[in-house]
Amino acid sequence: QLDESGGGLVQPGDSLTLACTASGGASFTYIIQAWYRQAPGKQRELVASVHNDGLITYIDSVRGRFTAAIDDNRRTMYLQMNDLLPDDTAVYDCNAPYEDYYLFPWGQGTQVTVSS
Repeated sequence: QLDESGGGLVQPGDSLTLACTASGGASFTYIIQAWYRQAPGKQRELVASVHNDGLITYIDSVRGRFTAAIDDNRRTMYLQMNDLLPDDTAVYDCNAPYEDYYLFPWGQGTQVTVSS
């Protein structure tokens, strides 16, 4: 099971750190583990992927502002978000994609709202 936390209401330019915690025997040792977000009226999109070989990739709109990382115990994955923009407003989720499916059911996510 994966649980997301750390969201909130912030102003443009602020920072937030999201956490995705693995429980029930799960740990972030998968081929890929990733952060996603879904804005109102839009499809869920991939934000950042953390590969088990150390490669981390980001979508263009967050590259340079967001940083994904996994704790040494491989039980928590973080998303450090700096210089937040109103377009970053979304529900943020984490999961582990594998071929055509995801290893975990989608949870409630954590809401990030960027507004002045």
